[in-house]
Amino acid sequence: MPASASRRKAGLDDIDPGGKRVLLRVDFNVPLTADGSLRDDGRLVAALPTIHELLGRGASVIIATHLGRPAGRLDAKLSTRPLAVHLEELLGVPVAWVADCVGPAVERKAAALRPGQVLLLENLRFHPGETENDPEFARQLAALADIYVDDAFGSAHRSHASTEGVTHFLPAVAGRLMATEIAHLSAILSDPRRPLLAIVGGSKLSSKLKLVTHLIDRVDAICVGGAMAATFLKAAAREVGSSLVEDDFLDRALEVVRQAAARRVDLQLPVDVVVARSPEAGAEEIRVRPVGEIAHEEMILDMGPATIRHWESLVRRAGTVVWNGPLGLYEKPLFAVGTQQMARAVAASAAVSVTGGGDLQAAICQLNLQDGFTHVSTGGGATMEFLEGRELPGVVALDDAPRIAKPAIR
Repeated sequence: MPASASRRKAGLDDIDPGGKRVLLRVDFNVPLTADGSLRDDGRLVAALPTIHELLGRGASVIIATHLGRPAGRLDAKLSTRPLAVHLEELLGVPVAWVADCVGPAVERKAAALRPGQVLLLENLRFHPGETENDPEFARQLAALADIYVDDAFGSAHRSHASTEGVTHFLPAVAGRLMATEIAHLSAILSDPRRPLLAIVGGSKLSSKLKLVTHLIDRVDAICVGGAMAATFLKAAAREVGSSLVEDDFLDRALEVVRQAAARRVDLQLPVDVVVARSPEAGAEEIRVRPVGEIAHEEMILDMGPATIRHWESLVRRAGTVVWNGPLGLYEKPLFAVGTQQMARAVAASAAVSVTGGGDLQAAICQLNLQDGFTHVSTGGGATMEFLEGRELPGVVALDDAPRIAKPAIR
């Protein structure tokens, strides 16, 4: 477990925000349509409890976020102004907006805020100092407020000015969403309800190797699906046809299998799969094949029904399920069945269930199953790095509790 996760970080219960200006870092990096409207407001909704609490306790709230990858340049298509309009609808209170995030004009706007008022800053990444973690840019952000609250777990793996640099100038605490993320993910690694079942999907073992090897030291069983299962199957000398395989990682896959056996972890691979000659295949062209009977020209695109039934039985017996990554080419309805069926099984189970990753989160939300999970992480890359046992700069930088107050920038 990351060392920072073993220490409780200061949170909203450790500060008195009344009458103070709070710089609230959120992750409102949401998908936008061509006309600038929001396609998904889930990240805005997730931040509402922290915003409401700060306002209710008499703070004025200055909200900072990034949006997209403007590479340190102004890009009108990535302005946060539409976010201010939508956030105002969600909050039910006025949300002012300012066309920059640092500088005299922004400082005047922030200084004029009264308790209960909200100001949303322009895109942090319009300034190169944000991603460069420039100390002067961080100092200018800190000058806007008396307290820093970080509720952007999705950006916690980035050592940026608004996630790490600003903590050198202000008292820095976790918001409710950040605290919830840390608590649920820490419990997976330190004190899970047993049996602990991990389900890992996605396309490439290379991107999940650290996650898989770290989890094997902690879980009772692990199911490996998605396209990366083909690398494990080929490493075991099974025919995988034209499936996506990382030949450079065949030896690493065998090492994972040996590691699981040495620790008496039940490592499950698909026993049957859905195949076709192309991801563009129609319904009449797909087949269900037992593993070992895949034709040379066929590729694995989803789990088969026997695999789904067996993995569902593992979910029913589990005390905790942690899941990262889709189990097939879920963007195509014909190859989304495995991911969808497992999502329904986990949501219906009595297990503590934690899932993370943008693709999987989208699939769960499309099925409206998020309420069936104990926790659907907003983290994406941050979630995976946490579960890999890596320190997250945005978490490490927060004050430990009880904290020693730092002088506020005036």
